[in-house]
Amino acid sequence: MTNSKSDRVLIFDTTLRDGEQSPGATMTHDEKLEIAEMLDEMGVDIIEAGFPIASEGDFQAVSDIARQSKNSTICGLSRANFKDIDRCAEAVRKAARPRIHTFIGTSPLHRAIPNLTRDEMADLIHETVSHARNLVDDVQWSPMDATRTEHDYLCRVIEIAIKAGATTINIPDTVGYTAPRESADLIRMLIDRVPGADEITFATHCHNDLGMATANALAAVEAGARQIECTINGLGERAGNTALEEVVMALKVRNDIMPYKTQVDTTRIMAISRRVAQVSGFPVQFNKAIVGKNAFAHESGIHQDGMLKNPENFEIMRPEDIGLAGTSLPLGKHSGRAALNAKLKDLGFDVGDNQLKDVFVRFKELADSKKEVFDDDLIALMTDGTDSANDRVQVKFLRVICGTEAPQSADLTLEIDGVDHQKTATGDGPVDATFNAIKGLFPHEARLQLYQVHAVTEGTDAQATVSVRMEESGKIVTGQSSDTDTVVASAKAYVNALNNLLVRREKTKPDAV
Repeated sequence: MTNSKSDRVLIFDTTLRDGEQSPGATMTHDEKLEIAEMLDEMGVDIIEAGFPIASEGDFQAVSDIARQSKNSTICGLSRANFKDIDRCAEAVRKAARPRIHTFIGTSPLHRAIPNLTRDEMADLIHETVSHARNLVDDVQWSPMDATRTEHDYLCRVIEIAIKAGATTINIPDTVGYTAPRESADLIRMLIDRVPGADEITFATHCHNDLGMATANALAAVEAGARQIECTINGLGERAGNTALEEVVMALKVRNDIMPYKTQVDTTRIMAISRRVAQVSGFPVQFNKAIVGKNAFAHESGIHQDGMLKNPENFEIMRPEDIGLAGTSLPLGKHSGRAALNAKLKDLGFDVGDNQLKDVFVRFKELADSKKEVFDDDLIALMTDGTDSANDRVQVKFLRVICGTEAPQSADLTLEIDGVDHQKTATGDGPVDATFNAIKGLFPHEARLQLYQVHAVTEGTDAQATVSVRMEESGKIVTGQSSDTDTVVASAKAYVNALNNLLVRREKTKPDAV
């Protein structure tokens, strides 16, 4: 328990729950476990691992994360009913520090959803929080849409939840409606008015619909909240959640006016930011605070001159503090394995000997097709999702024929379960023709939801990173690949998504449950 007088702020990461609720951001089971391990290692206090009642897959992910995590409290989300809470308790029971997070909407709009009177809802809150507390010692309760709930009623139900055994009271700005001054005033009011408030931890959960999530979260901390709910890269429903990297670095950089501390190892921020972007299929905008490509880039002559004289002229934090290299040293085809490994470490990638061998081969192939290999090229190389030798489907050969008149054609060879298959197909363009050839060789009913291309670096020899998102029977998967040839990158990204879909199919078979 962290009260409002402590300088310690708990970081509650909900990337795997609220973040994954972003349309199209669904992660595979193995990806969830990998992200959870990274969060655990970087010092996140509480990991909200999922919504166990939502599906068998969510339950299994929360259970496995609970077993593997060494440091973090593992939390599951549940609605205000006994069935949800029991399922959640079962999922987190193997954690060294389990937590149940139960919630119900308390604003006038949200009370109308279950059609409960104020008294009926108050009784339900007491019953469900008491039930959760009988199952675990650590219970978090949230009045959903708290920032639009009448203050008198909000105080009443929070008091009930505390008396029923809640150890953390989370105050969600569910629709991103509030402003910083209101966020602070609300926390102060609750601490002043609610009996027992000094015995529990107040948390803040902000959405970014008006672009104020980080400001609202920090304002709540200044008013006495001591837990921030956030996600990597600000991932989340609609406009997203408070970004972990923003609040953590704000508290670190401006500790002079916000004298609070977290236990997050900030040098791990870039590595997990990149990985979450890859597995979710949500690229980070270039000018995103802290982790954006341009966050430490300087193009203006005046800025460059100032940086050369003293980096503090235009940078308020060191790139090394978030796991970035301080300088850019492009590599080329004559660079050796040691130089590549050193550069990868500078960029936040810690690779073993076997992985380095594989990356070095692909690095040499890339260097042969480019004059210089820049930091962003290496990042794309490391986050390329198509390098698994165990994939059932692999691109072996691709040749496209383009002319001034449609249709274009693609001659494609795929290796499927170890056997080569060839097909020529046409389409409205080279990418369409390539995708038609893939469908011809590997028939499927998956629907392409997203196709996105961006150049990794500048110049005519720049790598293109292609991201695709596909959906089949409610299963959403992503694929990504990078290549100096955009059509080749497109083919590999599409096939990468297909391989991910095959994994999802296998894991959701009735006999696999």
